Amino acid sequence: MTAQTETPGSVTAVYKVSGMSCGHCEGSVSSEIAEIAGVSSVKAVASTGEVTVVSGIPLDEATVRAAVDEAGFELVGTA
Repeated sequence: MTAQTETPGSVTAVYKVSGMSCGHCEGSVSSEIAEIAGVSSVKAVASTGEVTVVSGIPLDEATVRAAVDEAGFELVGTA
């Protein structure tokens, strides 16, 4: 099940990422995902392992997975 909420002009998706344990981890994941075309905001929370992404269009999960991998973490799926 995909946790996406559509509002006019934007899509919000919540992903589960394993391995984040601190603010630096949050920043690394956020920075990589923010580079994906169409992403307008990213909020990573290490304590819950959740990353909330707002974008102009629905994102391809493989693209998000690649960004999370680049940051050194693992995308578990959607929350």
